[in-house]
Amino acid sequence: MNDDQLLRYSRHILLDEVGIEGQQRILDAHALVIGAGGLGCPAALFLASAGVGEITLVDHDTVDLTNLQRQIGHTTERVGMPKVESLAAALHALNPGVKVHCLQQRADDALLDHAVPRASVVLDCSDNYRTRHAINAACMRHRVPLVAAAVIRFDGQLSVFDPRQPDSPCYACLFPPDAEFEEVQCSTMGVFAPLVGVMGSLQATEALKLLSGAGTPMTGQLLMLEGRSMEWSRMRAHRNTECKVCG
Repeated sequence: MNDDQLLRYSRHILLDEVGIEGQQRILDAHALVIGAGGLGCPAALFLASAGVGEITLVDHDTVDLTNLQRQIGHTTERVGMPKVESLAAALHALNPGVKVHCLQQRADDALLDHAVPRASVVLDCSDNYRTRHAINAACMRHRVPLVAAAVIRFDGQLSVFDPRQPDSPCYACLFPPDAEFEEVQCSTMGVFAPLVGVMGSLQATEALKLLSGAGTPMTGQLLMLEGRSMEWSRMRAHRNTECKVCG
């Protein structure tokens, strides 16, 4: 690290659990953030501020006026711009030392098989069930840890899946891909704006723990927040030996 980096990241370096070595691991890391919306914005901003060396953003969409209620990486002036480019501008303004790659594409199997193996950690900030399963399957194939979150209305959830750990379940162990599931979207159900900030920030927290070695990642756990009452609940998930993805 140079003098500028030592100063910029000094509050991390002061933490015994991070220190010089942990901060260097963050600087050497590559995070893949899939989704540049409500979750992806705060997650990517905190990854950039913490000094993750490379961040790849994946999103096929453009900034819309309705996004600005909760997607804090975008601005009114950038309405109509690709979300990945808008968020990249915010990340560069925050930390010019971070290398940002923009992929304005859907996260299909071909893209995931190209991008996931190059990542140190994957953050699933997508907004639909099919994409979540595709991301999970790619992470299991390429043995890359996954931090997944979802928010709808006043409800949020967060989980970490690490295929490098023999006892870690995967997303499909909790939510089987062939299960009947009613897809709900914020465009019809609504979403409480600060809640995506809470869950996206927690995604960054877990990702940075995985990268730096600080603390204990919540691998194999599902953390849930009911935002109206601010009640947190947690359940431990177990690997399903009959899972079609990781079993």
